[in-house]
Amino acid sequence: MAGAIIENMSTRKLCIVGGILLVFQVIAFLVGGLIAPSPTTAVPYTSVKCIDVRKNHHKTKWLMPWGPNHCKKLKDFDEAVSRQIEANDIVFAVHVPLPSKEMSPWFQFMLFIMQLDIAFKMDNDLKENAEITLDVSLAFRDNMFDDWQEIAHAIEIRKLKCTFGSPKTVESEGRHYDCDFLPFMEIGSVAHKYYLINIRLPVNDRKGINVGIGEIKDIRFVGIHQNGGFTKVWFAMKTFLTPSILIIMVWYWRRITLMTRAPVLLEKVIFALGISMTFINIPVEWFSIGFDWTWMLLFGDIRQGIFYAMLLSFWIIFCGEHMMDQNERNRLSGYWKQVGPIAVGSFCLFIFDMCERGVQLKNPFYSIWTTEVGTELAMAFIIVAGICLCLYFLFLCFMVFQVFRNISGKQSSLPAMSKARRLHYEGLIFRFKFLMLITLACAAMTVIFFIVSQVTEGHWKWGDITIQANSAFFTGIYGMWNLYVFALMFLYAPSHKNYGEDQSNGDLGVNSGEELQLTTTITHVDGPTEVYKLARKEAQE
Repeated sequence: MAGAIIENMSTRKLCIVGGILLVFQVIAFLVGGLIAPSPTTAVPYTSVKCIDVRKNHHKTKWLMPWGPNHCKKLKDFDEAVSRQIEANDIVFAVHVPLPSKEMSPWFQFMLFIMQLDIAFKMDNDLKENAEITLDVSLAFRDNMFDDWQEIAHAIEIRKLKCTFGSPKTVESEGRHYDCDFLPFMEIGSVAHKYYLINIRLPVNDRKGINVGIGEIKDIRFVGIHQNGGFTKVWFAMKTFLTPSILIIMVWYWRRITLMTRAPVLLEKVIFALGISMTFINIPVEWFSIGFDWTWMLLFGDIRQGIFYAMLLSFWIIFCGEHMMDQNERNRLSGYWKQVGPIAVGSFCLFIFDMCERGVQLKNPFYSIWTTEVGTELAMAFIIVAGICLCLYFLFLCFMVFQVFRNISGKQSSLPAMSKARRLHYEGLIFRFKFLMLITLACAAMTVIFFIVSQVTEGHWKWGDITIQANSAFFTGIYGMWNLYVFALMFLYAPSHKNYGEDQSNGDLGVNSGEELQLTTTITHVDGPTEVYKLARKEAQE
């Protein structure tokens, strides 16, 4: 009778919680799909060829492509040849944004990729494995009448990867190569209204600088930044979710500290997972609206890395703590083989990120992929991280298999157990299957929505309603993992309800002080968790 009452209450509790979480999950997807615009915007730019015949070019003034103080322009390089203007006196100028527009801190970041228009000429052919040297400068101002202030200046080298689809004959002269896009610049904040890019292609025949790169006709760019409307929706979600997770964390830890025993490993890991989720949620991005914090992209990567490392560790420990006949448990050192690859992989990805975005804090034009050494180093870090991830999933799949095998064995012997032990194992089995189902659903939804966001046009139109698929992916998945952590702490918090003396004696076979709860343990007021004692006894038998 008591077991049926407790089982019905637990089932009803799970159904109510599951229904509420499902409603919030749907809302999270709808917020991104119906309210937020597309996450990013891509803007094409074409550089203007300016003439600068003075010495110490970049130290004197900046060349504007348009406006009242625009530079002297060249239509093409044929005009430069006819006017005897040298290549070193030509500056490619790009103003960001386009005329009559302004940049905004709500755009959060700027990413630029570059494409060269290179024409084929018999006497100036593009050499194999050619490299182009760029003398690049970046400046800003917040008023159309202010002087430009330099942000960064660098000499960068990019390797050209181009193909030519026609025979290299006189008849093919003037046709363009098909060149890959090149990484150009990334800035982690958009704190100013106007930006100016000046690019020179210095030529030095003696040193072989910019020799054999073909005839460059134009330099084109694609600038990508986050949409301000999406940023506001994203900040609002973070602001709402932060206190939600904080409240459940405080409630969860308070329930644990009220116990007379010390917290078990699984409870500590769930709490640590809540901390890592809160670390992601805290909307420090609000400060980026008023401060020029270029390190926000790197900080965001670090926060996500900590959360995912904690999530992967939780799955391993969750499975391990549910292996009911395992003697070595409730100790983090017992999982070093499984958690080790997570730590190594996370460290490799951290080093890779520091080599890329860490350097970009000083030089926004830097890219680790532009040199052979950098590419090999980056690939090495990514490969090691990939191997660690594969090892992790092998360990995880093996542990899940062991748990289900253990569960199958326990289910056949449940009728012969005492009621207390049977109820305990039935609770363990039910909760494990329930959480595994939620975990698989979350992982599947993450993968499915990621694929959908990549293969669709970015939005779906149903009649008069437009759904932004990419925005729905970001807000929905972000909300989903918050709900996942919320559900973990809610369902696995120790219960302090007592179901009467008749349930504490007699056929339940437990002490009068024993409490029944929706966790992986049975808690006693006078000692450690009973699950480990039962498991060890069962293993010895």
